Amino acid sequence: MASLSFDQLVASSSNPDFSSTKCRLGSYPSYRGFHSHSLQARSSQRPLRRTFFINQQAAFCARADVAAVTLPNEIKSSLEIDWDNLGFGYHETDFIYVSKCGPDGEWNKGELEPFGPLKLSPSAGILNYGQGIFEGLKAYKTEDDRVLLFRPEENAMRMIVGADRLCMPTLPVNLFVQAVKQTVLANKRWIPPPGKGSLYIRPILMGSGAVLGLAPAPEYTFVIFVAPVGNYFKEGLAPIHLKVENTYHRAAPGGTGGVKTVGNYASVLKTQLNAKKHGFSDVLYLDAVENKYLEEVSSCNIFLVEGNKLATPQLKGTILPGITRKSVIELAKSRGYEVEERPVSVDELRSADEVFCTGTAVVISPVGSIVLEGDRLEYANKGVGKVSQELYAALTSIQMGKAADTMGWTKEI
Repeated sequence: MASLSFDQLVASSSNPDFSSTKCRLGSYPSYRGFHSHSLQARSSQRPLRRTFFINQQAAFCARADVAAVTLPNEIKSSLEIDWDNLGFGYHETDFIYVSKCGPDGEWNKGELEPFGPLKLSPSAGILNYGQGIFEGLKAYKTEDDRVLLFRPEENAMRMIVGADRLCMPTLPVNLFVQAVKQTVLANKRWIPPPGKGSLYIRPILMGSGAVLGLAPAPEYTFVIFVAPVGNYFKEGLAPIHLKVENTYHRAAPGGTGGVKTVGNYASVLKTQLNAKKHGFSDVLYLDAVENKYLEEVSSCNIFLVEGNKLATPQLKGTILPGITRKSVIELAKSRGYEVEERPVSVDELRSADEVFCTGTAVVISPVGSIVLEGDRLEYANKGVGKVSQELYAALTSIQMGKAADTMGWTKEI
């Protein structure tokens, strides 16, 4: 089987599988290899056939170019934001991006609209059956006033995998990336100053068409909104405190734990809120089969450090393939660390030198302590460990344009 990298995918604009005007009915490229960081394209002798049904008719949504849009005149008043105390919260910005795909299989030309509510039928697929996925990525302003995106093609590919899992039309990588760029530029004044935060970008793909019986929606909406954000945890780059959850589980084998579907997050709210009531920052989940292997925190991946070795739970369908996770693995290897992706037993928490979380929102968040079976395990003297600090500094320097991007991760707008 041939293997296509993301760079090859983006560069191959002439490849009909990925960027043709019309996707071929009944034939679609396989993205099963996403979890091993490559695309597995089946040979012509064994074509992969994937269909989904809209009103009992199979149809694939075609590529739509991002429209050249004139910004609406409606601009909100001057900003009143305390950049030094931004936090990770909601701010209504100027514009959102909206594109729709109907039963005819065509994505319309997306356009920017003034920020505001979306109109949905009470029978929308997203509201009744949770047919929706989302992404999260960031834009940074550099000291020389450039705007950088961090690995947007990775988010585009992850959304393709999620859309396929939930029987939704996929958006080509170039459409996704161009839509993100337009949305960021339209809201450029909301990007925090260098070192004060970032512009969080939230693309959403949902079944917006009306359905009553259980079936894929007849219409889909792709929307992007943005918000300026600071640190996800109020501690910032300071240790957070976790508890191991032994009763509830985030995901099960064969489910949707490996894709960024909306339902994955509502199910963790109960345990997360309970943990916060008892002074913890969040919850660390175990596997649903043996209840002995680490999976992830509510919205981020987990790493253990012992000496020069990093270990993180392997991707097996129950853990989200985090883009920051992937970046940390690649960055750590480039700096001489040994990295293992494998089943990680909960008992390994007792011997770890450091523990840290990774995610778009948190970037890298060191863990100061974890409560396991009544025992409080402490790491790096309840401070920021050497490895956590090193990787955080290296990663954020690339994201913010402070260091040369030798990894080729950032995209300037």
